[in-house]
Amino acid sequence: MSELNYYQILNVECNADAQKIKTAYRELAFQYHPDRNEGDPASADKMKSINEAYAVLSDPDKRREYDLLRQRFGDGAQSRFRSAYTEQEIFRGSDVHQIFEEVARSFGLRGLDGLFGDFTGQKVDININGLTGKGFIYKGEFGPGLFGQKGKSPMAKTVSPRMAKFMGSLFEKATGISLPREGEDIHDTLHLTKELAASGGEIAYSHPKRSTTLMITISPGTKDGQRIRLTGMGEEGKQGAKAGDLYLKLKVKKPFLEKARDVIVAAVKRY
Repeated sequence: MSELNYYQILNVECNADAQKIKTAYRELAFQYHPDRNEGDPASADKMKSINEAYAVLSDPDKRREYDLLRQRFGDGAQSRFRSAYTEQEIFRGSDVHQIFEEVARSFGLRGLDGLFGDFTGQKVDININGLTGKGFIYKGEFGPGLFGQKGKSPMAKTVSPRMAKFMGSLFEKATGISLPREGEDIHDTLHLTKELAASGGEIAYSHPKRSTTLMITISPGTKDGQRIRLTGMGEEGKQGAKAGDLYLKLKVKKPFLEKARDVIVAAVKRY
């Protein structure tokens, strides 16, 4: 990331309003579009800086926090801001990709589908900005749902997940554009006592991905094997995409004597 602050990256004054910030971003997105910078790897890095600056300054809450950090820490504000936010949080809710598509249509440049269409269906040796590898590069249409496939990159329906991830990395390296990726669902088991399953109540659950504890409400009369879905509590999405869901399979614990009886009954049935 450049040493310039977010305002300098977008070439706007610190008191610029939302429209000026959006206009500045549109102009820079056009200037650094891959179609206009073939053979210039530095333009991709510049585009990444521009995307991040716009994502922060176009969000009133993030901009307010960034401005407070600038007042306290000056040139160190940007690094402090980035340490407080994950990349997913910085881009959450941003219209970066929408504006990129609008710019492409306005000036007759390729949008995201068109840029992906450059990949050819043949085996190749790949080396882009130090990212090397061998593989099958896909060529095809992507259409609706480019950013809407849960836990997948845009090309995941047509290539293996490993290749999709690699191709997404190549695309980001080549264009400076990071694609949204919805979070994976999480599947886990929640063990209940027989009494809690019968009467209902709350039970603490330690989330495996977020280092947090959730209080799960159990309905009276819950049966062994039932599932609970917690929307948005799966793995976090990337680049502002929504999080996955958390699915908990309920396992009712049996008292020791009841389990011992089941073992004996099963053993007798085998003979």
